[in-house]
Amino acid sequence: MSRRVAIALGLAACAVLHAAEPAPRWFKGNLHTHSLWSDGDDYPEMIADRYKQAGYHFLAISDHNVLAEGTRWLELKAPAVVAGTVVQPGGGAVLEDYLARFGPDWVEQRETAGQWEVRLKPLAEYRTLLEEPGRFLLIPSAELTSKWSRPATATEPARGGPVHLNHTNPAALIAPVVAGSALEIMQRSVDAVLEQRARTGQPMMIHLNHPNYVWGVTAEELMHVHGEKFFEIYNGHPGVHNGGDHAHLDTDEMWDAILTRRLAELQLGVMFGIGSDDSHHYHRMLLGQSNPFRGWIMVRATHLTPESIIRAMEAGDFYASSGVTLAEVTRTGRTLALEIQAEPGATYTTQFIGTRRGYDPASQLIESGPGSKALPHRRYSKDVGAVLAETKGPRASYTLKGDEIYVRAKITSSKAKPNASVAGEVECAWTQPLVNEAK
Repeated sequence: MSRRVAIALGLAACAVLHAAEPAPRWFKGNLHTHSLWSDGDDYPEMIADRYKQAGYHFLAISDHNVLAEGTRWLELKAPAVVAGTVVQPGGGAVLEDYLARFGPDWVEQRETAGQWEVRLKPLAEYRTLLEEPGRFLLIPSAELTSKWSRPATATEPARGGPVHLNHTNPAALIAPVVAGSALEIMQRSVDAVLEQRARTGQPMMIHLNHPNYVWGVTAEELMHVHGEKFFEIYNGHPGVHNGGDHAHLDTDEMWDAILTRRLAELQLGVMFGIGSDDSHHYHRMLLGQSNPFRGWIMVRATHLTPESIIRAMEAGDFYASSGVTLAEVTRTGRTLALEIQAEPGATYTTQFIGTRRGYDPASQLIESGPGSKALPHRRYSKDVGAVLAETKGPRASYTLKGDEIYVRAKITSSKAKPNASVAGEVECAWTQPLVNEAK
């Protein structure tokens, strides 16, 4: 074989390999979910089956401080009445549905000293029932659940609050951190995940859940965490205060304060926004319950694998949604553009939100009222997270003028959200920020 022919064959082989690489596509998923392995009210394979049938491509069941590994038996306790509803975690109609879906050969039960128990299947076992290449993926996860507390002093009341972080695709469970501040808990947890990732070579990520849950985390604490790239801009649990209140920032305001200071002052890099369900309740779909299918992410990746999903998310190639679907999102060096997959009868408003260089950095503490154990939030100037442009209709784009630090898009639909987490909620979507790299 001549050298020229060999080169030609080699180039042809490279072209074939290149052509075989799939084009990126959108995958729908949820990274924050609970089952009977902690405080959810259904079996994990029943939950995963619901998400698969609803058209999701990936799911992480993230139970509190536990990985779905090893042998665990669930004790079927006597029914109790909670808020007028008969509750029997894992038993009654829930067990009947489980048996009907997967059969008595799959559902393992036993009686020990007069007490009936059901075996909770580990992920390694039940994923074989549900996963399909390119269609549905289950990703290991755990919600690292901690609380910070600080005793009262002569000048300060006792302080404290929850800090929950999701560890996606871990190699091993990381113990929750005990500390006197949310910042320390977040930093030590992030450090532990990054160390495990470096040591094992396994792609994994960590994100902060629902910062306004019991007002446990402030924007100022989160913005100072080194190595953290993700937090929940939307969480479908009815008790996490996405919208803030008179004394606390909403999660959009928190995001803008974090982005502005991390990019312009702290040099800590961009932070991305995640949408999630935080689902616990699968049998009564109504206001006040923590139901599935309320919040999710759409990730543009080449493969439906944990590695490809995490890699795309770390590049910011995803968006968060509570109902709005985007047909396309593009972020070039200077332009953020999107096209909405419009629904009949719905109208859409896209706000391009950002902060310009030379912004007023002033902020002031907001009084949170007597008896509050949370740290007070800070209110920033109107320059931080300003609406730079607004567009009506299914298409919108924004080209940097030159002085923006970043710009992100929030899309709001006129359509009321089905099974809303709070009254009056409408469907939204959030793109990731376009950072102005020009100095």
